[in-house]
Amino acid sequence: MSGHSKWSKIKRKKGANDARKGKLFSKIVKEIQVSVKEGGSDAEINPRLRLAIQNARGVNMPKENIDRAIKKASSEGASLQELTYEGYGPSGIAMYIECLTDNNLRTVSNIRSVFNKRGGNLGINGSLSYLFDRKGVFTVPKGDFDPEEFELEIIDAGVEECELEDDIYIITTSLEDFGNVQKKLDEMGIYIENAELQRIPNNTKKLDIESAGKVLKMIEDFEELDDIQNIYHNLEITEEIEELMKE
Repeated sequence: MSGHSKWSKIKRKKGANDARKGKLFSKIVKEIQVSVKEGGSDAEINPRLRLAIQNARGVNMPKENIDRAIKKASSEGASLQELTYEGYGPSGIAMYIECLTDNNLRTVSNIRSVFNKRGGNLGINGSLSYLFDRKGVFTVPKGDFDPEEFELEIIDAGVEECELEDDIYIITTSLEDFGNVQKKLDEMGIYIENAELQRIPNNTKKLDIESAGKVLKMIEDFEELDDIQNIYHNLEITEEIEELMKE
């Protein structure tokens, strides 16, 4: 299970980079709008919206931005669609891409263009999903809790793994226990920095630096597309590759 926390740690750092680039707010606004479309504007009875607002606060999004996104979705209706795409990048690295878009033709055209440009192949939906596990992932500041006591307190809620990384707990759950763990943390009065469902690779593929660099270039190109919310892959992130990601 250590690979799960490793992946989530990398994704958390990526989220921090997105925040610095101003991209994270845009992603969260889209998630809020889709949440309102799906379950209404009352966060008390719409768990997806409640989670989106919680994550918005976790990255210090101003309240007026949150309220504006909810109001806009309520009054105009969100035209965004949730789409996923799957394919292979350089050296056979599997890619799973989650999108929110108001124009699926534009989105698939842009995604296909990146695959073609970087030596990959867009696949058929469902062809690669078996390579990834859908897991709930929470990031929680350590606070004053003793790590052993904290883990014992939450383990019965369905926690599969609890790792302490740089004063942050990275908590992994099954898809089915995501809500139970969220409820338990709320009952404990724990501040949740971020909570989401991620697609974590069952197995990772190790590449040399040069080959991994080509994969990272493809990922960068995907991340420049406004319609893309999340990109998951099975490239093994070694220390050398992690350094390459910082450049």
